[in-house]
Amino acid sequence: MNPRRSPRNEGATLALSIIAFFFVMTSYYVLRPLRDQLVGAVGSASLPWFYAVVLVVMLALTPVFGWLVARFPRKRMVGTSYLAFVVCLVAFVPAFVAQDRIGAKTLGIVFFVWVSVFNLFVVSLFWSVMADIYRSRQARLAFPFIAFGGMGGALVGPLITRLLVERLGVPAMLVISAIALLAALAALLAMSSQPGEEGAASEAPVGGSILEGAKSAFAQPFLRYMTLLMLLSDGIGTLAYALVADYAKVHFLDNAVRTAFYANLDLWVNGMGAVLQLTLTPLILRGLGAVWAMVVPTLVNFILLGALAYFGPVDFGVFGYTMPLIALVMVGSRGITYGMTKPASDSLYTRMPREARYKGKNFIETAVWRFGDLLVTTSLTAARSAGVGIATIGLVCAGLAAVATEVARRAATSPDLLPEQLED
Repeated sequence: MNPRRSPRNEGATLALSIIAFFFVMTSYYVLRPLRDQLVGAVGSASLPWFYAVVLVVMLALTPVFGWLVARFPRKRMVGTSYLAFVVCLVAFVPAFVAQDRIGAKTLGIVFFVWVSVFNLFVVSLFWSVMADIYRSRQARLAFPFIAFGGMGGALVGPLITRLLVERLGVPAMLVISAIALLAALAALLAMSSQPGEEGAASEAPVGGSILEGAKSAFAQPFLRYMTLLMLLSDGIGTLAYALVADYAKVHFLDNAVRTAFYANLDLWVNGMGAVLQLTLTPLILRGLGAVWAMVVPTLVNFILLGALAYFGPVDFGVFGYTMPLIALVMVGSRGITYGMTKPASDSLYTRMPREARYKGKNFIETAVWRFGDLLVTTSLTAARSAGVGIATIGLVCAGLAAVATEVARRAATSPDLLPEQLED
């Protein structure tokens, strides 16, 4: 939001931002249980292959993203990217109609890769636009509420899938997801039309080399810390995801039951994130700053992984439900990441130059993320093959979470972050 905008325009911009992210996350979370149940059908042993394909695709598409950012205004870039994903969603409809002829495994690999690309590019592009529109002071106030709007979509999405998939079928879910993404695009385009002092600058192409994202991730201190933090913290979430896939493969043989299991996990994760974004995260960001909002989630991960190392693979009763401890670790780790880490880290990106906001951030949240996924799942497969138990794996990862705590602190206090008073 811009100081020269009227209060009415500032309110409209914030409202459109919340609406846009609500529909972005609704679109994604309509699809996610469909993807995850395919992973649960094959178990974690196939995940290294899945992530290897995703990483190759990321490395191929990241320069394309950089090329688009360098040459096209924001409105055209957002419109082109989102419309391309809408077309892809509709194109998947006949594939799912012919699912039995294509084969679940073949379709599962393709769909897993595509949904991962959808998540990383659509969501990452949204937050890059937000970092371009909002200045750092406004971002600390607005981002938790924008993220909370996204959590609303993340709760509605799996509910829609759970309630309608048996009545309408899987192909219809793709159409519903496409409609939600079109609604998000409409809100983003309306927001780009809001008058403000920085309209011309923020709509201009970013320019620069298509390799700037990769260069920045290694050259600038803040982006180096964020790269390392991505490998450490999100690697913990990937570990839990892989172990839950093994659990689902053994305990849920029916596709519908397995889909419902993953939808329930999404509801728990997103419910926790929504509560945090509505209550604790805004208080921490306003009162203590981004440093604590970055550090607290790594401390929570340390505690959760310490519990896994101590108790091992046991089941716990939670509010009348019996869940494996590894599922609770996944819910806790992802819930606090979405509810606290994400708003805090995105507010820090507003204190970086525009090219770093788009290209460096996108490189970290695409190529680096998926390289970490591949590294973690390959290491997990090797460890399980060598007879290493879950308790030992939890102990090692607890140590990594302790390292992540220091990395998070350094990222939030990095010397190359622009001072907040320099609202460039």
